[in-house]
Amino acid sequence: MDPVMSLLSSLETSRLAVFIQQSEFGFPAIETVHVIAVTLVFGTIAIVDFRLLGLGSNNRPVTELCRDVLPWTWIAFVVAAISGALLFISQATQYYENTAFRAKMLLMLLAGINMLVFELITYRSVSTWDRASSVALPAKCAGAISLVCWLGVVSFARLIGFTVGVPE
Repeated sequence: MDPVMSLLSSLETSRLAVFIQQSEFGFPAIETVHVIAVTLVFGTIAIVDFRLLGLGSNNRPVTELCRDVLPWTWIAFVVAAISGALLFISQATQYYENTAFRAKMLLMLLAGINMLVFELITYRSVSTWDRASSVALPAKCAGAISLVCWLGVVSFARLIGFTVGVPE
């Protein structure tokens, strides 16, 4: 067995993973928390993305909107990451081999890179387009890329539910 599969196999046989697998309410409860957290992540990011695209909240400065919304995004993201990790360990080998899971992870990585580029490069010029209903083209592109990535994350996450078995 290769080292990755060996590690994943040991993860899913850990006491916590076995509890999640065998508990009547463990997996469904964690999955519910995960779905709610991902919904909050997507919803709060979409608010900012729509503003960048000029499709909503155009009367608010981008900086104000980000200051008000993004802390909730990060809180929800931490909850989603923790609950997602718990779901993952319960069926680590199945998730790892699942194409929809891999696509979801890749899109999350791309969304993260997009956010990093936005924060480190595009957002530096926010003072010139902060209050404009039509923001700078690089900011619009960042919003569009983010929205597409997160729509993909949600879509592939839903597909995972149809392609990975639920623990018994």
